[in-house]
Amino acid sequence: MHEDQLLPAEPGVRAIARELYRHAKDLPLISPHGHVDPAILADDRPFPDPARLIVVPDHYVTRMLGSQGIPPARLGVPALDGTEVETDGRAIWRLLAEHWHLLRGTPSRLWTERVLAEVFEVPVALGPRTADEVYDAVAARLADPGFRPRALFERFNLEVLATTESPLSDLEAHAKLAADGWGGPGGRVITTFRPDDLVDLDWPGWAERVARLGAGTYAEFLTRLRERRAAFIAAGATSSDHGHASAATLALGPAEASALFDRALRGRAEAGDAERFRAHMLVEFARMSVEDGLVMQLHPGAVRNHNAALHARHGRDVGGDIPGPTEYVRALKPLLDAFGTDPRFRLVLYTLDETTFTRELAPIAGGYPAVFLGAPWWFLDSPEGLRRFREAVTETAGFYNTAGFVDDTRAFCSIPVRHDVARRVDAGFLARLVAEHRLPLDEAAETIADLAYHLPRRVFQRTVHNGVSA
Repeated sequence: MHEDQLLPAEPGVRAIARELYRHAKDLPLISPHGHVDPAILADDRPFPDPARLIVVPDHYVTRMLGSQGIPPARLGVPALDGTEVETDGRAIWRLLAEHWHLLRGTPSRLWTERVLAEVFEVPVALGPRTADEVYDAVAARLADPGFRPRALFERFNLEVLATTESPLSDLEAHAKLAADGWGGPGGRVITTFRPDDLVDLDWPGWAERVARLGAGTYAEFLTRLRERRAAFIAAGATSSDHGHASAATLALGPAEASALFDRALRGRAEAGDAERFRAHMLVEFARMSVEDGLVMQLHPGAVRNHNAALHARHGRDVGGDIPGPTEYVRALKPLLDAFGTDPRFRLVLYTLDETTFTRELAPIAGGYPAVFLGAPWWFLDSPEGLRRFREAVTETAGFYNTAGFVDDTRAFCSIPVRHDVARRVDAGFLARLVAEHRLPLDEAAETIADLAYHLPRRVFQRTVHNGVSA
């Protein structure tokens, strides 16, 4: 990759950006939100073949190829309906290489190219004619002990990696990591409390999952959730994460919340109950965060399983979700009225609707001490999306009401390149401020180090002492 990739094209500004980038490029990585399977690191087994590592689990890639008529099953994506799935890794890789041009200009191509060049040190570019050569080069690296998960973790300079689990998880992988000195409070691999499957009445199997939690009443439900949060904290968790359809919050009284919960358990939920329950539980989870110190993350706005045929054939989380418009100002007011100025509470807000950055999210973060803006994610974590984020929010929220970069990925080997892309984009943005004489160079250098490392460390690594978070 070119040393100036993603830095400004204008030579004078580029020179400043190079200098600023040097202040950030070698800082440790903080990954406070992502979806890497912790068993990968707990077991530390060699990765599978290149296709199953790089193609099959990457719904950014399979979604793009699917949009051009290439069925996910041909790319190795497991099917639920008996569809024949390609199992030959080399055949999957050749299919990707044959259609590599479809990814031109996308962040998926940028990330994958950099993973191949920088992580696996492949000396040739991927394309139809080089598919086997690249495949063999990656496969050879994967056979080397230096490319096992824990060895790569060290090489990536990862200080901490947060995974994401349901409250129903037994956290077995995290227990194994803790026994090996990798997990637990202050560990290098920690968990994140993600209770969506227990608060979304529209998610099939909700009542069965509540039964597995051991809750027959609303009061028991809250008690069991607090107990699971405590177990997650014991496994190292510093945050919770909530992926709701909207940002709506609602403070129901105990009797009304209990009645709604009971209706749902009996299969008699009424129209609007699911949204009301999700909204109410966000307020309850905020209350729990005040008690136990977990930082609360809210990721709203995805219309889940929009592609019904894809969902029916391959299940959830395979590229069938679409962003929807999201409102925050009125939606969050009940929660912010209760906890927005509480020094014990911290809320990190994300969006898939970037029209809200300037109009809603930056003013909210600039007006409530408990609120921080999370990085652009999912459909927005491209170089252009990251630039637009800085341009949209800095004038109102500044830099220090943001929470640093999150890679939000299942693709373990892409973590360092995603962070590097964010650091390069921030270097370019700050360089323009310096070139326009809006920020001194020394302050810009301090700021890029804060954005890359110090801010996420400060926002997400909270501690609790005698019930008071700090």
